[in-house]
Amino acid sequence: QVQLVESGGASVQAGGSLRLSCAASGDTSRMTYMGWFRQAPGKVREGVAAIRLFGSTVYADSVKGRFTISKDNTKNTLYLQMNSLEPEDTAMYFCAADRVQWDLFPRYNYWGQGTQVTVSS
Repeated sequence: QVQLVESGGASVQAGGSLRLSCAASGDTSRMTYMGWFRQAPGKVREGVAAIRLFGSTVYADSVKGRFTISKDNTKNTLYLQMNSLEPEDTAMYFCAADRVQWDLFPRYNYWGQGTQVTVSS
């Protein structure tokens, strides 16, 4: 069993930055693949960024060049550095983990509760 807890969400102005964290606990040794997703009211859950076994990454076109996903395996923590934030980035952000590679598809076995990011104009 794996538990995921997100933190770092806040209200910021357009152009600002935030760093989201996802702390993993439990049996995390097989959770090789992790990702970040977001969902705004009335919209589908969207894959934002994912990181693989050897650290390679994949990003949604909408966040390329602005967001960076990373992980600290010794601390069992996933991060999402978000720069140049736009109002369109406003959403609940979720982290996810699995032992198989889903990348930006929302089919991971384990999910956090989410952390709210609000970007104002």
